[in-house]
Amino acid sequence: MTPREINQSLTLQAFEVAKMLLPQGKRDGHEWRVGNLDGDPGKSLGVRISGDKTGVWSDFATGDSGDLLDLWQKTKGISIKDAITEAKSYLGISDPTFHGHREKQYQRPERPKCHKPEGAVKDYLINVRKFTEATLKAFRVGFRDRQVILPFMRDNELIMCKWRSIDDKATQPTTANQEPCLFGWQAIPDDVRHVAITEGEFDAMALYEYGIPALSVPFGGGKGAKQTNWIENEYPHLERFDVIYLALDADKTGREATVEIIERLGRHRCKLVNLPEKDANDCLKEGVSFEQIQQAFDRAVVLDPVELKSAADFRDEIIAEFYPEEGGGERAFNTPWDKSNGNLKFRMAELILINGVNGHGKSQVAGQCSLSAMHQLERVCIASMELPPRRLLGRLTKQAAGLKEGLPTKEYIHAIADWYADKCWIFDVVGTAKTKRLFEVFEYARKRYGITVFVIDSLLKCGIPEDDYRAQKAFVEQLCDFKNKYECVVFLVTHSRKGENEYSPTGKMDVKGSGSITDLADTLITAFRNKKKAKNISKAEQDGESEEAIAKLEEMPDEYLIVDKQRNGEWEGSVALWWCKNSNQYLPFQNSRPVQYVKYQREVA
Repeated sequence: MTPREINQSLTLQAFEVAKMLLPQGKRDGHEWRVGNLDGDPGKSLGVRISGDKTGVWSDFATGDSGDLLDLWQKTKGISIKDAITEAKSYLGISDPTFHGHREKQYQRPERPKCHKPEGAVKDYLINVRKFTEATLKAFRVGFRDRQVILPFMRDNELIMCKWRSIDDKATQPTTANQEPCLFGWQAIPDDVRHVAITEGEFDAMALYEYGIPALSVPFGGGKGAKQTNWIENEYPHLERFDVIYLALDADKTGREATVEIIERLGRHRCKLVNLPEKDANDCLKEGVSFEQIQQAFDRAVVLDPVELKSAADFRDEIIAEFYPEEGGGERAFNTPWDKSNGNLKFRMAELILINGVNGHGKSQVAGQCSLSAMHQLERVCIASMELPPRRLLGRLTKQAAGLKEGLPTKEYIHAIADWYADKCWIFDVVGTAKTKRLFEVFEYARKRYGITVFVIDSLLKCGIPEDDYRAQKAFVEQLCDFKNKYECVVFLVTHSRKGENEYSPTGKMDVKGSGSITDLADTLITAFRNKKKAKNISKAEQDGESEEAIAKLEEMPDEYLIVDKQRNGEWEGSVALWWCKNSNQYLPFQNSRPVQYVKYQREVA
């Protein structure tokens, strides 16, 4: 949540908040009156607790003013970051937590042996780059030989460090496995609620020269991992800002980074700055005035909504529609079974139903599809309201190990857990989940961690009555809005209506609940377990039939995945699979080996 959103929640309790922060005050009409921010007797400071401008305060003796979050910060003498944390706790607002996901461990760099810039390095920074000594001090810039040392600090701790030669533009981390983070926190005042993000460290320093608090991305422009990794780490630290100005380079890689950052940090608070020169340091070197820079920031705009595009922008997608073998356009990942990949795949912005009768393997299918997605470098969040994390991850780990016999060793389980670290998150709710909280957590996961695959097991556990078809339709419509807005895949496990028996597969018309569920879904997969097979084998054994006859029965598939709908594909049909009990996997052929998603020596205990 942004400070503005938190303050709106505080404003709804303005009287209680004012009384708590300034207990020595007294009510005076629409205001809570007190002498000053220290709570001394008097009436110089007033906090509006009702009527117009509720939540606004002013100290008429000093001229200070602000909102309730400012009041929280100033009365307690703490930073805006700490004020946000305390206010959220007061309001009962908590960030989502994901069980089963382990934060990546990073190595803190050793403090570099360096000195204050002098000689050729100082001349370069001051006369070429046009920085003042005050800026070099604020960013704690150092030098060694002919190298500029750039410390990435947060909360007065060295998180990352880079050096830059004054003889070329090359920059390098000082140590391996550093935490990707933003440069410049050491120069950000505690009380500001806006910040600029630039493409380079020198650009952040240049904006500081213009009086604008600024941070820099750690690895320049471009998209993908170059932005994803630092956003994941910095997401909670950026929560303190209402407005984030994006002042990256005016070239292709700068635009790519800008678009990705906006989508992750939120279009509602990101504004695009059009600088007079290519970047902020060029502005400083060319003598662009303070007034010109301030004007560029005053004119900053939000990026056009992603929904509004020129038809010409889709030329690559149009070509891929006619010539898919040339690639491009559509982003998708394959099923776990090679035999189906020419016919069925999972595309971004799709809602996929996995339907079936109880006990027909829906959850196992969803788990195996999740592992396949992780194996193809997608990030997955699983909301299984039917199993606690211990049992869910136990079953998923059996599938990940892919052992035909025996249990994975403890060391192998550790290796699989490490593999999950940047691939799998668990929405830890067992029982009925409130749909509002589900979407809040999913949105947070998509923005902070860049998760692209979400699994909900199951619709029956989402807190919607079975006979409330209107609420079911509204929930599935929300899922469609979510997967379209955030370009992700959503798997939703649903149940079939009970039929006469379990020996015949259900179809499109048998999904329990509103008919709009299947209407809105992009793909419908029915999981059908061949229970006749087990019944016939048991009967044959009891009747003393020959081994050859029983072996013939065992050749029959254990499971069928029946694709009853595929809006974005031309194929509908069924995929026959065989069950491997030890690995919890469905296999494409009777004698296939399970897939080991995580390779490890000494697998079996």
